[in-house]
Amino acid sequence: MLKVYPAASRFADDHGWLKTYHSFSFADYYDPSNVNFGPMRVLNDDTVAPARGFGPHPHREMEIVSIVLKGQLQHRDNTGITEIIKRGDVQRMSAGTGIVHSEMNPSPTEEVNFLQLWFEPNEYGLQPSYEQVTYDEANMKNALLPVVSNRVAADHVAYIHQDLTLYLSQLEAGRTLTFTQAPNRRVFLFVTEGALTLNQDTHLERRDAARITEVTSLDIQTVQGATFLLIDLC
Repeated sequence: MLKVYPAASRFADDHGWLKTYHSFSFADYYDPSNVNFGPMRVLNDDTVAPARGFGPHPHREMEIVSIVLKGQLQHRDNTGITEIIKRGDVQRMSAGTGIVHSEMNPSPTEEVNFLQLWFEPNEYGLQPSYEQVTYDEANMKNALLPVVSNRVAADHVAYIHQDLTLYLSQLEAGRTLTFTQAPNRRVFLFVTEGALTLNQDTHLERRDAARITEVTSLDIQTVQGATFLLIDLC
């Protein structure tokens, strides 16, 4: 089954300093039919004003991934880590038994736009941990580049405590990619820019998402070009 979630179907909120779109139930938005997709619990598309952000707050028992699309994001937590991530970086934080962190926009002039993804861990009671990796965008071109995984070991791949692999891709106009996976797994696909077609008959535009089950082979085509993330989930 392949189900499309148009960008316009996301919950939208504007706090002035924060413009956010929620793909799943989160904070003030709750829809009992839209709580998770397998272990995936959150995909927030956040744009934060200059010199603003999320002050110190706690989390427990969640794997949190942040991918910056534009600008910079400064991370601080109570384990003593302070880092800045930018486009080309991926952050993985395991909240484990409990962590307090902040995510701020350090720029006085430029907005930051980033994707925040939450996944339930495959093991509880872990020690909190943080990892940041940098990938080469050239390796995304007409390919699926793994950047977060519990299976793929590489310098540019962050380890996550869940059975999943998150890929990034930039597909040039007129190109096709084929993704295959074992039966009884899920695929989540989110278009960050451009537009694409899945298996020749399902069209997705910018910020549209697809939740896919019972499909072991996926042809991804684009006429105009597209960037997207694809998550292979248990």
